Amino acid sequence: MKKKSLQDRFIGTIIPIMVLIVWFLSTQNNAVQSYVVPSPKEFAIVFFDFIFGNMQASPYSGKMLENLLISTLRVGKGFYVAGVTGMILGFLTGRVPLLRKMCDPMIQALRAVPGIGYLPLGMVWFGVGEENTLFLISLAAFFPVYLNTQEGASRVPEIYIRAGKMLGAKKMILFFTVIFPAAFSHVIVGLRLALGVSWAYLVLGEMTGVTKGIGAIMMDGRMLGHVDIVLACMVVIAITGKFCDWILVKLCRTFGRGLMEDSSNEG
Repeated sequence: MKKKSLQDRFIGTIIPIMVLIVWFLSTQNNAVQSYVVPSPKEFAIVFFDFIFGNMQASPYSGKMLENLLISTLRVGKGFYVAGVTGMILGFLTGRVPLLRKMCDPMIQALRAVPGIGYLPLGMVWFGVGEENTLFLISLAAFFPVYLNTQEGASRVPEIYIRAGKMLGAKKMILFFTVIFPAAFSHVIVGLRLALGVSWAYLVLGEMTGVTKGIGAIMMDGRMLGHVDIVLACMVVIAITGKFCDWILVKLCRTFGRGLMEDSSNEG
């Protein structure tokens, strides 16, 4: 993989710098009231206090790490359930036409319902709290994994399948040495989309009754009029989500290289 040059990295900072400049100018001389958007200085104080907790700048002083760990664990659980079920069903429906005809119409219909539409149903089934949050994350993250895996599995060239069979690969060996490696790029796309969706629906779930988590703090901050802490939580989610995506890409690329090497050795 080609590393980013210094020029590429600089270009990536242009828009954030422009946003900071506009933010700074718009909050000078009370052009925008602090209860609507805090100034960069006020935000920085609250943000660092949210992380380190030595300034008592808000009621959430030093509470970031504990709540972020709780939220990350929820995302991990929901993402795991969505990833496993999405890949299994995606490969099955992608390779077995009969299963695709049976399952795909129903799954596509369920996908058309907005995720927030499942919130009342989840509250009836699981109550308000942890289980409902995991339900929303798993359901929303399932669809991108399923669709991309199905697309990748259905597009494996038939010549690859015939070549694998000629070399003696059958059933599960054929799947792990031919089908899965050929579809893996699509699977990665589905997993990355699902991870982003997981963080989005984490906030929705945590805003509906859990006592701890980044989303719960966002809801509490909104109700108490702390726009600064809402923005701080948004920044924390953005940074953590980007970091999780980076880890996922690194793991998938490492696994993908090993997968291709194993497939070559089998051949």
